[in-house]
Amino acid sequence: MITQEKWFNKKFAFDIKREKFAEIVERLRGTPARVEDRIKNLSDAKLKATFNNEWSIQENVGHLLDLEPLWAGRLDDLLSGNLTEMRPADLSNTQTHEAKHNDGNIKDLLAEFRKVRFDFVQRLERLGDDQIETSLLHPRLQKQMRVIDLAYFTAEHDDHHMVMITGIINRLDLEN
Repeated sequence: MITQEKWFNKKFAFDIKREKFAEIVERLRGTPARVEDRIKNLSDAKLKATFNNEWSIQENVGHLLDLEPLWAGRLDDLLSGNLTEMRPADLSNTQTHEAKHNDGNIKDLLAEFRKVRFDFVQRLERLGDDQIETSLLHPRLQKQMRVIDLAYFTAEHDDHHMVMITGIINRLDLEN
């Protein structure tokens, strides 16, 4: 089984050239479809299965949805023009732990994720080159993060959870 680096251990350089912005936005646009495609043939029991007290597939999807307000809020912070630091994340993921995503319906989670992500992508697409370069201090990393870096960071977070979902699917396959 493939292991992956823990999210909070990842390092980011934030040196992406603005010409990469459209590609990053396309990654963001595609995440809901990638998630849906990855889990479309899984039973409800498999979507809600947990291992070692970690999140289920459905909880990972719920977590992606839970973080959309953070990404949108950080974009607001970056574009506000009057802050020095962007809002912090809840590093304990309280919202996801308390949301009881396994009690809900995966179709509802996916539909809401698709909707809010579409809104975020549309906002990004309306930005000019000067706005893409706007930056604030990221509170945990203690580095300046530009709008383009926020988009990249979000896409990397998406991929991190896609790998987690694939890992759960692989564990489930090994059990059968």
